[in-house]
Amino acid sequence: MTAPTPYIHLPGTARAALTSYAEIFGCEVELHTFEEFGRTDGPAGAIAHGHLAGGPVELFAADAAGDDAPIRCEGMMLALLGAAEPAVLRTWFARLADGGRVVDDLQSKPWGATDGQVVDRYGLHWLIGFEGEG
Repeated sequence: MTAPTPYIHLPGTARAALTSYAEIFGCEVELHTFEEFGRTDGPAGAIAHGHLAGGPVELFAADAAGDDAPIRCEGMMLALLGAAEPAVLRTWFARLADGGRVVDDLQSKPWGATDGQVVDRYGLHWLIGFEGEG
């Protein structure tokens, strides 16, 4: 790992979120349950540790347990600026917006770039954009 990678505690939605992100971004997902890790501080089938890898987005997530607070994403965005071709970025934006909330539609900006923001159904705030035509 060469850069900071988000590790997110979710309110019982880690399996669904990581599986969804794997489908959206074309990543592999690795999931380990509380039972597998011998943990008793949450439901046996809850996710104790999950990882997205092998694609353009890498992140870790688990279901919040015990004193863990689930994520509240305020004042931070996960930026995917120029992370893929414009057509792919447009697809990612639309898929993340499905069931979520568009904060700023993906559109051309006065400075020549195209970008937009979406909070997905799991509460993560994404900034997606690209330079030039697309």
